[in-house]
Amino acid sequence: MPIPITANGAKLLKDELQRLKTQDRPAIVKAIAEAREKGDLSENAEYDAARESQAFIEGRIAELESKISQFQVIDPTTLTNTEKVVFSATVTVEDVETGDQQRFQIVGVDESDSKRGKISIASPMARALIGKSEGDVVEVRAPQGASEYEIIAIEYI
Repeated sequence: MPIPITANGAKLLKDELQRLKTQDRPAIVKAIAEAREKGDLSENAEYDAARESQAFIEGRIAELESKISQFQVIDPTTLTNTEKVVFSATVTVEDVETGDQQRFQIVGVDESDSKRGKISIASPMARALIGKSEGDVVEVRAPQGASEYEIIAIEYI
């Protein structure tokens, strides 16, 4: 099944994969070799730590390679004449009760970062907004309770 991701998110994950393969993997191989030179491996904490790091790096490489092969890259700047919220939209909403506004982009699970204004397509907010238009009021059911938001603006930037 394709994994939706923005062009920027795909680039970040591909860059991470490249770094893991060209920098982190060779560094950990060197660290393992150096730890081996110190003798008895049964009580060598450096060796154990290096092997643990190697396992993590190899696991992350395998995970990224699998995900990247399944990417469906969506560039928000290519989406035109859409008046509804879809994946990669940047949406401004207003809390109906408090009047507080929030602005965020709906992105793939692997690129979500609430501090940078990027929410996952799987989040309650994104699920409530998908398919809606400016002026619509949506109810978002989250663990802390339900809230209503009005869609103020939808952008594809």
